[in-house]
Amino acid sequence: MLLFRSYSIGDLSQVYPISRGIAPALVAVSAAVLIGETLPPAGWLGVVLVSLGVGILALRRGAGPAPRGGVTYAIGLGILIAAYSVADGLGVRVSGSVLGYIGWLFLLEFPVPLAIALARHRGGGAIPLRVLSLGAGAGVLAVSAYAIVLYINLLEPLGAVSAVRESSVVFAALIGIFLFGERPVIGRLIAATVVAAGVITLAVS
Repeated sequence: MLLFRSYSIGDLSQVYPISRGIAPALVAVSAAVLIGETLPPAGWLGVVLVSLGVGILALRRGAGPAPRGGVTYAIGLGILIAAYSVADGLGVRVSGSVLGYIGWLFLLEFPVPLAIALARHRGGGAIPLRVLSLGAGAGVLAVSAYAIVLYINLLEPLGAVSAVRESSVVFAALIGIFLFGERPVIGRLIAATVVAAGVITLAVS
């Protein structure tokens, strides 16, 4: 719900880097506290860069004015992303079955958004085929991507996995700017680049 709310009132090239950029830093800190996966100095530099890039967007310096509440929703979304990333990273490690964990996770998860969607659409008539197609396609991509993330959590530190995963902030910024025409350009690109630099630093540290 936070994801949809963020996108409905904010720009992709601003909301996405904030929400996804916060997550690697929080995951790295949580992993250090909970299971002792400590970061080297370069890793903490990455955390600082991520925080700086997110701060540029959150303070809207050079990135354009954000709709009221958009940044707040994006930050809340980032916190939840970090929380479920840590929970699932630890869960898949102790499950004993990667495919079993992934299967049960998605099986138990899907009725909730489905029920919400049906309740909100009640009496709204037939759902357009284009909406169904886009939703189904996005769902397949999201499930496939997250299944890969869960598997990689078995092989690498949680903070590094989250960092590599969130390198998509640059692609989101480019899509928002060039496909959706979001402006101004320079501030968004600078902020997204700083976030990406922090993510890469975390990943290779």
